[in-house]
Amino acid sequence: MNSTKDINIMQDCADNNCDFVVTMKSEEVVKARLGAYEHWLPMSNLDLLIPPLDFGVFFCYYNNNAMAAMNDSCCISLRSPEKMVGVIKKALAETLVSFYPFCGEVVHNGHGEPELHCNNHGVNFNHAYADVEMKNLDLFRPDVSVHGKLVPDNTTTGKAGVLSVQVTELKCGGLVVGCTFDHRVADAHSANMFLVAWADTARANNTSFRPSFRRSLLNPRRPPSHYPSLDEMYLMRSSLPPPPIHDDDEDRLISRIYYVPSDQIALLQSLASGGGQRRSKLESFSAFLWKTVAQGCKGGGDDGKRCRLGVVVDGRQRMMKSCFSPSALQSYVGNVLSVPFSEASVTELRSTPLSGVAERVHACLENAARESHFLALIDWVEVHRPEQAIVRVYCKEEGQEAAVVVSSGLKFPVSQVDFGWGAPGFGSYHFPWGGQTGYVMPMPSVHCNGDWIVYVHLLKRYLDVLETQAAHVFKPLNHIYLNTSFPASR
Repeated sequence: MNSTKDINIMQDCADNNCDFVVTMKSEEVVKARLGAYEHWLPMSNLDLLIPPLDFGVFFCYYNNNAMAAMNDSCCISLRSPEKMVGVIKKALAETLVSFYPFCGEVVHNGHGEPELHCNNHGVNFNHAYADVEMKNLDLFRPDVSVHGKLVPDNTTTGKAGVLSVQVTELKCGGLVVGCTFDHRVADAHSANMFLVAWADTARANNTSFRPSFRRSLLNPRRPPSHYPSLDEMYLMRSSLPPPPIHDDDEDRLISRIYYVPSDQIALLQSLASGGGQRRSKLESFSAFLWKTVAQGCKGGGDDGKRCRLGVVVDGRQRMMKSCFSPSALQSYVGNVLSVPFSEASVTELRSTPLSGVAERVHACLENAARESHFLALIDWVEVHRPEQAIVRVYCKEEGQEAAVVVSSGLKFPVSQVDFGWGAPGFGSYHFPWGGQTGYVMPMPSVHCNGDWIVYVHLLKRYLDVLETQAAHVFKPLNHIYLNTSFPASR
């Protein structure tokens, strides 16, 4: 159960200002500083597995003038918000020279497949002002404080493009930089590379890093060969049932941001390890989440209700050993992902010890974390083109009570996204993808103390379980936790 302290923290989060007004100061299109020649860039077979989805990311920065005033040596230069926005915008135009597909457009070819038109269409760039102080941002509830306010929401604005950016001045002088990426063009690894390169450029930190867009790295084999088991992992989009209509408040997907203390992560890893096998922190966390979600399922007993867990696997490291250009694959921009999943009855998950559930998670990952799996997946897509598929764990099927996907953001480079006035005081991904499948992404805390920041997008009834039965693990993000990062407003 929640402690009195945790209940007070949640109430404190609820009392924070979410109904603040965001005013647009300017809206423009930023293009690559040096226009590249116009051409078409095909999607890889792994890109074709991603439906048309956007994901967001945002970073919160201190009032740099207040920080400079507190610094005796005044080594931190004073900048007006307008100048800071100018630095960000200029660096964006320069970074887009190398990351040129990010200022292109996704269009469909004659087969109905998406392709990238690299035409320097540009990036939608908004400069905004929000009448709220950093300390009053309710980051615990990003649906009402971040989505469409601090991170662009292209589904409501109707603006096209691979990347959209919004830089928002806050009442206290702080800044929030929010970005929205087309997931068909970039995965989290790709976005991380871009964000770091963008910040490096802003600081005039010359780097020899160059992104790779060589689709030949992920070409299918001739002839293609794949595993029959992939037919169980993926489903043709044409066979998807119509989305269900839900009026029940518990059937709403809601986003939350929690922090998980490092000692709880260590405890979960200890409980999940057994029989001489030490499970990874991600495996242990995923197993605990799976068990916890099962506690909130309506099914149980002998009704046969089942619960699925998917874990996103990045294939770059798995495929580098035999790749003719390993460095190019590591710097490859695009999707190199697979989402293996496991399924168990609600009753089984509730009764099995954490170590037993973690063993199932490990087995699920072990089967997919191999080069052979990704080569077979590329071939599987090739055999089924132009019909497009989607990973089955995203789709609720008969007998399935719940499903959740875990994606590791533990390499999220939050401390490296420094545009010249210091590292962010906070950063997080934001991915309210819809449907009925939950999404959970753990990331490192800016405190660098082993804590995790965890973005959670789940049905309300499962969030209720997290905040009651697992409140010792999932702590609501609030200004009390962030006070060691955010200075008091001046």
